[in-house]
Amino acid sequence: MIQWRRGVVVEVRSRWAGAIEYAVRLASGDRVRALGYVEVVGDLVPGTAVLLNTTALERGLGTGGLAIVVAAPDALPRPVDDVGAVRGHVVKARYTPSQTMVLGVDEQESEHYAVLSDADDLAGLPVVVADLHSALPAVLAGLREAAPALRVAYVMTDGGALPIDFSRTVAGLREAGWLEASITVGQAFGGDLEAVNVHTGLLAAHHVVGADVVVVSQGPGNLGTGTRWGFSGTSAGEAVNAAGTLGGRPVCSLRISEADPRERHRGVSHHSLTAYGRVSLVPADVPVPLLPGELGARVLEQTQGLAAASAGRLVLHEVETDGLKEALRSSPVTLSTMGRGYDDDRAGFLGAAVAGRYAARMLND
Repeated sequence: MIQWRRGVVVEVRSRWAGAIEYAVRLASGDRVRALGYVEVVGDLVPGTAVLLNTTALERGLGTGGLAIVVAAPDALPRPVDDVGAVRGHVVKARYTPSQTMVLGVDEQESEHYAVLSDADDLAGLPVVVADLHSALPAVLAGLREAAPALRVAYVMTDGGALPIDFSRTVAGLREAGWLEASITVGQAFGGDLEAVNVHTGLLAAHHVVGADVVVVSQGPGNLGTGTRWGFSGTSAGEAVNAAGTLGGRPVCSLRISEADPRERHRGVSHHSLTAYGRVSLVPADVPVPLLPGELGARVLEQTQGLAAASAGRLVLHEVETDGLKEALRSSPVTLSTMGRGYDDDRAGFLGAAVAGRYAARMLND
């Protein structure tokens, strides 16, 4: 089911990367916040009539606080003169009304094809894998605290948002120089580089970007159903497998919370326990933050159980958190996970930051 609404742009509220947020007045007279992707609908001005998809907005979903501009029927972007002359044939958001054609870094027309055609090894590249998109700036804060000059690439999977331009986080991190490049894989699109899957995305990070460390997570908009297996974060386990298969060094960033009202996410989330304990099948390192009190004891107990059940596949590394508060506070983008900031759920960000700290130290081993 899709909920369509017609409206008129009344204000440009903000813009970042390839996205613009508008205030739109609906036919009912109500005003809503609406997101338009410049590549899809162009750069709209007040007074432009638009067609909106308000499905997630009207359902009140966590990442559904915005309507999406589908089209401006009377102000369509200038069409490509000869689409046949466009380099690249990788179609993303396939067979939807917004499908787009991109040049994949790993396809024949790419200048990097010769490098990637037979590429098969990450040569020990540290790959930090996280469940939630909100872990990205925290992982980077931990990396930079230990080694500020590292060249870092971000591989965004298609478990959440498909357009990377939805993410203000990535835009802010790129602008601040915390990220060297972004790579969108699977059905996700809009990164500095496009790749067919996580495997070629990781290979591009190593062989094309020259990254010292890679961070992998889904885009904004984690999906969960409250069941053991029904959540999009299972892709974290699959990313661990890809990194290990290609000769990288997978680092499992734990999703931890001291404030989530849902018991299954308190301490170490069942998402991490399932993705790393059941989905991933290759050896990997698991940095565990040394947290105080009852929470710290719970996290240690949960991770020790995780490692024991893996029969030696997962290796725990207890990592101190001293100095990470200051590193996290230095983030050029707002820290927010499931609507909670650093002061609301410090453990969530420290759990990701120690993964970054540990990955940076791996390079000196």
